[in-house]
Amino acid sequence: MYFLSGWPRRLLCPLRSSERPFLIEPSAQRFYLAVLSETQISIWFSRPSVLIVSYIESGKAAAQFGFYQLVEWKPDDSMIAVTAANGYVLLFDIIGGSDEKCLYEPVYPKGARVKVTPGYKEEQCAPALTLEMKKPIDLEAPISCLQTLQEDLLVATADGYLHMLHWDSVSNGRRAVNLCTIPFSLDLQSSRGPCLDLDGVHIREMEYCATLDGFAVVFNDGRLGFITPTANRLATDQLQGVWAADVSDGTCVAVNNKYRLMAFGCASGSVLVYMIDSSTGSMQLSHKLELTPKHYPDIWNKTGAVKMVRWSPDCSVVMVTWDCGGLSLWIAHTHSSAIHGTKKEPLKISSMSWGVEGYHLWVICSTDGAEGDEKLQQTGILQFQFIKSALTVNPCTSNQEQVLLHGEDRLYLTCGDPTQAHSVSDKSPSRDSGSPVHRPSASTPLSQGLSTLLGHKHWQVVQIHSTYLETNWPIRFAAIDWSGQCVAVAGRRGFAHYSLYTRKWKLFGNVTQEQNMTVTGGLTWWDDFVVVACYNFIDRQEELRLYVRTSNLDNVFASVTKLQADTLLLNVFRNVVILFRADCSICLYSIERRHDSPNPSVSVELLQEVSMSRYIPHPGLVVSVTLTSVRTETGITLKAPQQACSAESILLNLAGQLIMLQRDRSGPQVREKDTPANQTKLLPFCPPVVLAQCVENVWTTCRSNRKKRHLMEALWLSCGEAGMKVWLPLFPRDHRKPHSFLSRRIMLPFHINIYPLTVLFEDALILGASNETAVFDGTGSSSLEALFPFCTVERTSQIYLHHILRQLLVRNLGEQALMLAQSCATLPYFPHVLELMVHVVLEEEATSREPIPDPLLPTVAKFVTEFPLFLQTIVHCARKTEYALWNYLFAAVGNPKDLFEECLMAQDLDTAASYLIILQNMEVPAVSRQHATLLFNTALEQGKWDLCRHMIRFLKAIGSGESETPPSTPTTQEQSSTGGFEFFRNRSISLSQSADSIAGGKFNLQKALSVPSGPGERWCKDSDSAENLYIDMMLWRHARHLLEQVRLRDLGCFSAQLGFELIGWLCRERTRVARIDDFVAALKCLHKDFLWPFPVIPACSISSPLKNGRCRPVLSSRLLKSQSADSLLNSDMDTTPPQVTTANHSWLDSLGAVSKELDSASSHGGPQTHEAFLSPLINKGEECSIGSATDLTETSSMVDGDWTMVDENFSTLSLSQSELEHISMELANKGPHKSQVQLRYLLHVFMEAGCLEWCVVIGLILRDAGVIKQVVGFLDSPEVPAETVQSIRAGLKAVDLWASSDCLGYKPFLNLIGPQLLKLLEVPVEQVQAEAFQPTGASKLSDPPLLLPRAEELTAAHPLPSDGPAGASARPLDDTPPQPEEQEPLEEGSYDCTLS
Repeated sequence: MYFLSGWPRRLLCPLRSSERPFLIEPSAQRFYLAVLSETQISIWFSRPSVLIVSYIESGKAAAQFGFYQLVEWKPDDSMIAVTAANGYVLLFDIIGGSDEKCLYEPVYPKGARVKVTPGYKEEQCAPALTLEMKKPIDLEAPISCLQTLQEDLLVATADGYLHMLHWDSVSNGRRAVNLCTIPFSLDLQSSRGPCLDLDGVHIREMEYCATLDGFAVVFNDGRLGFITPTANRLATDQLQGVWAADVSDGTCVAVNNKYRLMAFGCASGSVLVYMIDSSTGSMQLSHKLELTPKHYPDIWNKTGAVKMVRWSPDCSVVMVTWDCGGLSLWIAHTHSSAIHGTKKEPLKISSMSWGVEGYHLWVICSTDGAEGDEKLQQTGILQFQFIKSALTVNPCTSNQEQVLLHGEDRLYLTCGDPTQAHSVSDKSPSRDSGSPVHRPSASTPLSQGLSTLLGHKHWQVVQIHSTYLETNWPIRFAAIDWSGQCVAVAGRRGFAHYSLYTRKWKLFGNVTQEQNMTVTGGLTWWDDFVVVACYNFIDRQEELRLYVRTSNLDNVFASVTKLQADTLLLNVFRNVVILFRADCSICLYSIERRHDSPNPSVSVELLQEVSMSRYIPHPGLVVSVTLTSVRTETGITLKAPQQACSAESILLNLAGQLIMLQRDRSGPQVREKDTPANQTKLLPFCPPVVLAQCVENVWTTCRSNRKKRHLMEALWLSCGEAGMKVWLPLFPRDHRKPHSFLSRRIMLPFHINIYPLTVLFEDALILGASNETAVFDGTGSSSLEALFPFCTVERTSQIYLHHILRQLLVRNLGEQALMLAQSCATLPYFPHVLELMVHVVLEEEATSREPIPDPLLPTVAKFVTEFPLFLQTIVHCARKTEYALWNYLFAAVGNPKDLFEECLMAQDLDTAASYLIILQNMEVPAVSRQHATLLFNTALEQGKWDLCRHMIRFLKAIGSGESETPPSTPTTQEQSSTGGFEFFRNRSISLSQSADSIAGGKFNLQKALSVPSGPGERWCKDSDSAENLYIDMMLWRHARHLLEQVRLRDLGCFSAQLGFELIGWLCRERTRVARIDDFVAALKCLHKDFLWPFPVIPACSISSPLKNGRCRPVLSSRLLKSQSADSLLNSDMDTTPPQVTTANHSWLDSLGAVSKELDSASSHGGPQTHEAFLSPLINKGEECSIGSATDLTETSSMVDGDWTMVDENFSTLSLSQSELEHISMELANKGPHKSQVQLRYLLHVFMEAGCLEWCVVIGLILRDAGVIKQVVGFLDSPEVPAETVQSIRAGLKAVDLWASSDCLGYKPFLNLIGPQLLKLLEVPVEQVQAEAFQPTGASKLSDPPLLLPRAEELTAAHPLPSDGPAGASARPLDDTPPQPEEQEPLEEGSYDCTLS
């Protein structure tokens, strides 16, 4: 495959002329090009691209001969023939200058390596040539075309004659053949039938095909034919012709010698490619090259007639241009093409020619004559540059899993940088044009090979060493080793190799050795050796050489084996080299590494020789030769897997026909262990079998993988228009005996959207390349950059596995398909493979206009159910196809309601949500709501908060759609990817009377933060939609469920993530589900839920001086300031860390000032010292949690981060050993800091809602005497129900009893709150209405209709905040004024919350 690269170059003729050139013709070796204008012939050199000589006809001679029309080279480049309009053939001798005279010579820098070999001048310098006209030949009729043969020149004239001229003038005279005397028929077998009437018809264009031994001709009436001599000489009675039926618009022709193809351009704009049937000799249409409206809707019918067709020098691609302009590149057997033209209008081409090795296309543009011809101009030739695949000339690289392209002076490799070989690929460079779902995602770590091949779209570009290039241009062969880290190139003489590890080239140190050899049959790698089939000029001998990579490049380190005939092709399979020779024989050589020599070396021995002359008509027809372990009887491999490693078959690509020679095992078999190693006789080969037609490339591997035998033992073929084919082995399952009727292999065709350059066997991928264009918006309209797009080559890849699975299912080989799919199930894009298979079959069958007698979709659906990804595959496929096809899909795969329920049973909620969208479109709203409710409840239970938010939105959308009203504004924050987190992230909660300002965005609740007395109040503020009530009922039910199971942490997360108004709901439920029946069980559940350790009795005395809190408040306040109040969200989910600003010290100082004014003693009765002014939480040293058995990492980092803040306060303290022990024991009894913050928040929520029983339990687990005292203070109020008082009293008694028997660690704290317990026993029990209850704050600022202000307002205007961290609502239930007698100073259990 060829790819355009960059912009074209313009070559300017140094001679000014009023004539424009119209024809360009290359010499046989393409080193020279003849450019023709009306009275002038110019010879150009290819490298450097310069004009050598120009012959200008005199005016008198031009009048006699007429203007020049056609030109043709003699095969040895010594003569050139030009036809003139008046029927003359002008022969010119090309005379070279003396050895010393050159037109252009390279100038080397001082000290550079200069070649001093005999052929130096001819190969490196542009020679000085002269043209001398010989005697002209007058054919007395206008000449339509001419064609060279070895020593003859064939000329067709307009009077219907074919003239045979001899190159050395007219020494032998000339012979003429009248076309009317040549018998033409449809095939050679019916040649006695009526002849084609050729009266008045002449040959418009013809070209000789050496491998077909005949001429492809186009007649002037548009008919196509092929003329072949029946004997060796061209004579009237020895010519025979066949013609193509039903074609009458032929315009031009070009032949392909390698594939024996004839490409005829037609007036319709298409190119018909014919082949000669070997049995009948008739012309058979192989395929068409035509633009289709599907791929080229703008130009497919605007091209005009085909102007010119040109095959590349290696016969792998063909270039086509049309009368209306444009340029297209086509593969030999395929219909895919690349179109190139200028931006403004198509490029009109009058002539074009390929350069040396196909690296350049020389183009002469035609003009409309609008420009003034009278002035002298510098005529220009455009030179398009190409890079091509190494497979085109060196097919032995097909057993590698890398793509290697080579241009004139550089190599393009797909292998990644070796230093990054272990990087993980996170994207796939797949670029499948036309595939509906086409980008295989590779988010999981892939194998090293796959990641380097697919890691990026860029090429590894290696510049060929300039010293080697300037003496040995052009590069003819290139090869890459299996690892993709070493490349070798061979030019005109010698070779060089490059290592990607060292980034260095190795050239021959002795230039004479380099120049004394030329690579003829290609080169390849075997382990660390370069294997070269070359010709030795000194010994005039063909040789097989192996050079070791690690040593210097020198013949001393080479292993040389003399060969009997010229080598055309070579290949390597494991330790065997296979050579195809010019005498049509195949030789097998074994390579074995020798260990007896100090330098790495090998020994080469001839194993076997196979003559193929019976089957190969011409050695030039063999495209590739491959040795492989592939054979037809795969059943043997199960019993004798060691045979899978042996070279079993020879694959020969003969002009596109793949033939296979297998080992003949029909005779008596000798067991290998009975035969001495040195006497092993290789089995002969059976007669060849044809496997496929129109084959361009063959891929097979010598590696084996027991887990992927289907892919590793398969044979992959690129067959042009027929797409790709795979010859797949079929294995019996579970080592059972194979069925006698089941063939061992099957050929499966499939189409892909890229041109394949290599196959990754284990990764089930095809790698290729494609041309991409970039438009340059230049201001200069005449510059090439402004006229032409810039061409780049991009890597492409495509999955093929779904094609193979589908083909197996079509052939009722479901068991084989299942085995193959299971072997590839670990590939990262395997889910995509299943999805593609369903999608392609669905699109084809559901959109078919004809009824399908045997639909494949049910079979595919049944196949996909064998994999755990079945549910995701179906729903992903459905969501990527049109709604109109859904009924057809689900008729085959099952009811979406059933599939939805399967997802729920499998706990795959995300997939179930996708099915919900399907149900919403296919079912009535009631069904959607029913299934959405099921999913919503399950998501709530599993804590999938993102899904819950989507479900709330979905349920509201269903309701709004049903009532034809827009959905009501959500009462919570906008549901977004981070919406649930913002509910807490934008709050500032200080648990130790120090307010940390937490930076956050603006946050407005859409309704007043009030607690409604009943459910009715809320709906007047919300939309009146019943949908909202329906959703809230489910939320209430879930909250009730969590509270009944004492899952407070889940309840907090639920409230925070979904914006659930926990306080308002608890107010309504405080006499129902918010009651506690068993205080001890609730306490145990909280310990488990929050990972909170049960307290232990400290070793030292309980009545430690630290009990009065001399330093604990400092430690606790400083440590707690270092954490955010966002921990409820961070408990179970991965959330982004909140942005915490620096602590607000002015807020802290104001709190300290207030606390100094307050005249109160602690619950222990001790006087407050000056050091304690930083925090009124006298007994809350327990709040800081430095570690527990379950969570040490969070807290240790917290302490490290804030230890400097603690030091400045500790400097005023003198701690004894016992005090330090006490501190460490207190810290060991605490749970994680995150749990502590969560418990503090929940304590505030329950306090606001008046759920005093829960407050007591949380106060107990926190061992916060202030909380207990506050609750007992509330119990004095007559509004507290008697049941609550009794419950708390009974609960505390039960806890005391349990602590005495099971958990002595709680006893010190229970003794500490003894006064509160005694007070509790004296509280009178009065019954009041629950609705009249108001949780009384302990702060002076809890004024009744209080809406919590923002943090900045609160800081400025209210130095003393309200008690407790704010929940979703902090407003009292009614407008009862606060009772002055209950306004107590700040106690140990007080804390603050601000809402921003």
